[in-house]
Amino acid sequence: MTSARVVDVSGAVTGELELPGAVFDAEVNTVVMHQALMRQLSNGRQGTHATRTRGKVSGGGRKPYRQKGTGRARQGSIRAPQWTGGGVVFGPHPRSYRMEMPRKQRRLALRSALSAKARESQVIVLGEVNLEAPRTRTVVELCRAVEAGRRVLLVLATHNELLEKSARNVPEVRVVLAGNVSVRDLLAAETVLLTQETVEHIAEFLA
Repeated sequence: MTSARVVDVSGAVTGELELPGAVFDAEVNTVVMHQALMRQLSNGRQGTHATRTRGKVSGGGRKPYRQKGTGRARQGSIRAPQWTGGGVVFGPHPRSYRMEMPRKQRRLALRSALSAKARESQVIVLGEVNLEAPRTRTVVELCRAVEAGRRVLLVLATHNELLEKSARNVPEVRVVLAGNVSVRDLLAAETVLLTQETVEHIAEFLA
C-alpha cells in the first residue's frame, strides 16, 4: 500500500494515511498519460490563425508589365506569392485542433499520474482546515514547512472560499477542484496537496 503523510495547516506532520491502491498504486501507463496531455494541449488551442492567399490580397488586378519583350520573366499579378506583399502559399487557416479520447483512457491517465506522484512521495494529505479569515501567509508558511517546491497543486473536493482566497495570491500554488484535475496539472506540480475529502472523492471517482 502507498501511504502519504498527513499535515495540518501549519505544516506539522500529524500522521500517515494509506492511499487507495486502485488509484494511487496502479501501474503507470506513460503512453496514455502522454496521449491525455497532448489532447489537453491540443484542445486548448484556439485555431484562429489565418493567412491570405493571392485571391484574398487586395490589388494585383492588372498585369504588371507586358508579356514579351522586356527580358524579364512573365508575370500576371503583383499579388502572386513570389512578390513582396503577395499571397501566402500553404499558409495556416482556421481549423479545429480538437482531439477525442475515451473516458476509460482519460481516467487511466489520471490514475497513472497520481500513482507516479505517490511513488515519488510528492503527495501530501492536508488535514482539517479551520480558517477564520483568508490569510495568504498561512498558505505560504504551509508550503515552506512541507518543502513543497515552486509548483504546488492544491486539490479540493468542494469549494473552500477561505482557503481559495488565501492561496490565490501565491503564484506557485494552483487550486483546482477534484472533478477538474487534469494530467497536465499533476505532471507540472512538484507537490500535490490533497484534503482527506479529496482522497475519498478521487478514489470513488477513479476506482
